[in-house]
Amino acid sequence: MRKVGRPRDQTARREALVSAAGRAIAERGLEALRIKDIAEAAGVSQGSVLYYYPELDDLVLEVHRGAVEGYLASRQQAYDAAPADDPAARLRALLDSGLPSLTDDPVHGLLYELHRRAGRSPGHAELMASLFAREVALYTTALAVGAATGGFTLAAAAADLAHGLVALEDGYGLHIVSRNAALRPDRARELLLAHARTVTGRADL
Repeated sequence: MRKVGRPRDQTARREALVSAAGRAIAERGLEALRIKDIAEAAGVSQGSVLYYYPELDDLVLEVHRGAVEGYLASRQQAYDAAPADDPAARLRALLDSGLPSLTDDPVHGLLYELHRRAGRSPGHAELMASLFAREVALYTTALAVGAATGGFTLAAAAADLAHGLVALEDGYGLHIVSRNAALRPDRARELLLAHARTVTGRADL
């Protein structure tokens, strides 16, 4: 009788390699990344990495996709967890979820590192643009709902203000992970909240 081999969970193995590659990128940086580093982080052979991802760029793209989706999910969760009848609380939760909490914040550090590929790779550029657009959509919803319920008096169109808030987050976040001593996480949060107060007319944000 012919023996049937044990089924191999291809998805789980790919996910493990993506996770290991993310850790390796965070530790070594994108330019210094090697197949050997990913194999060591995953506890497998280099051959196993190449079996699932013959091209390193394909694996890095999966890391970027996973980082984007995980980050967006955490932001949506923060927004949804705030009281639905309190637009200021919901906007504050969204603002709090957008900045690195530490100079070595692993999520933001990984995203900024991966975004560097956008100039040379259409796939990475698409992920970066998608992240920005979806963050803008989150803020647009928060601002528009707040205005519609009388909680905010917006200084401009909700979508325009949302673009500004995301751009501010990105700029402040880059300085934080770059260890700019003049812009610590608490100072960046204070500045972002001050801007939000101005554009929403809510002094209690």
